[in-house]
Amino acid sequence: MNEEAGKLLNDLLNGELLQMVFSSCRDPEKPSVVKVRPVFLRGELMFQASWREQNKEKHRNMTGPEALEQSMAWLEGPYHQMQAECTDRTAAILVSKKGRMTVRSRSRKDALPPRELAHNRKKQYILEEGRPVTFLTELGVMTPEGKVVHKYSDKFRQINRFLEFIEDVVPALPKDRETRIIDFGCGKSYLTFAVYYYLHELKGMDVQIIGLDLKEDVIARCNTLAEKCGYERLRFMTGDIADYEADAREGRPAADMVITLHACDTATDYALAKAVSWNAGVILSVPCCQHELNAQIRNDLLDPVLKYGLLKERMAALITDGLRASLLETQGYEVQVLEFIDMEHTPKNILIRAVRKGKQIDPGRLHRRSREEAIRDLEEAIGADLTLEKLLREIKKGC
Repeated sequence: MNEEAGKLLNDLLNGELLQMVFSSCRDPEKPSVVKVRPVFLRGELMFQASWREQNKEKHRNMTGPEALEQSMAWLEGPYHQMQAECTDRTAAILVSKKGRMTVRSRSRKDALPPRELAHNRKKQYILEEGRPVTFLTELGVMTPEGKVVHKYSDKFRQINRFLEFIEDVVPALPKDRETRIIDFGCGKSYLTFAVYYYLHELKGMDVQIIGLDLKEDVIARCNTLAEKCGYERLRFMTGDIADYEADAREGRPAADMVITLHACDTATDYALAKAVSWNAGVILSVPCCQHELNAQIRNDLLDPVLKYGLLKERMAALITDGLRASLLETQGYEVQVLEFIDMEHTPKNILIRAVRKGKQIDPGRLHRRSREEAIRDLEEAIGADLTLEKLLREIKKGC
């Protein structure tokens, strides 16, 4: 082993290394370039080599001594150049045709900040693991010490992901009065409790949240938990979305935010229509089980695809949610269709986020079809007659 090269490589193989590149390969059977970077695996500093082989990315994880031995083998073998970037210096080893190694190292004038190592990145959640939250421990998501229970790890991520959406819409909520939120189809209310905790306990906002569901036993348990947690402005009621009437007060909307998560089929449409009728400033909806259009959709041009039941079901669901989003835009909302959680956890992962902006004039309306015309053309083409549009027409008649 070349002593000077070995010493440099040994000095480079630590957490200050950003990347080490082996190149100038003289063996056509070997990868032309090999890159090495530090990673943390199971709390141990390792070094990951990566290269392309037959158009596929290959990796090998090595301990420090293994990486040192392999690096010297590469330089004594097919690779005649090594360049390294570290937070505090740059370095290189050049190998002549006769195998003589020239070592170079130069300190940086301005040291770079250390890079966050792969496999050691910790997701910064709004609700952090290690900090116990009463409602999460009562619902079994956390232990009393704040450790996330393994079988609820996906639920914990889902809760935090939803709170990121809530964080984004806080500027659209009232600043000078109580914020009223209604959660339709709240179920066991993991997210309902999370929203209350985030807005009231963490943000210090004056909020009242009502959770609505058809299951009396679930509602009873939720009210018991809310009382146990001391959440005085969080309560749950048994009822149907279509029949629910909010307590409107003069000079303010009946609800500032409407949440509807996995309300089945047209229950989502009734919740969206209620939100529109109340002039809710924010709507967050994760639709579920969109059967209505699946039974209606007809189109000769699409028949080669629609004849397959699974594809027809998925297309109907996507078109339904797209039309819902567009219909909300016609009511003065700025709408985004976003991924709620990773598809690997659930296929019901689309979230419709709508923030009221008031009626706005489309500057291109004189030059292209209006949103309403485009919706009607699509509905006519596929034979759609959706509940949400009918409900919105009724609201318009009643105005």
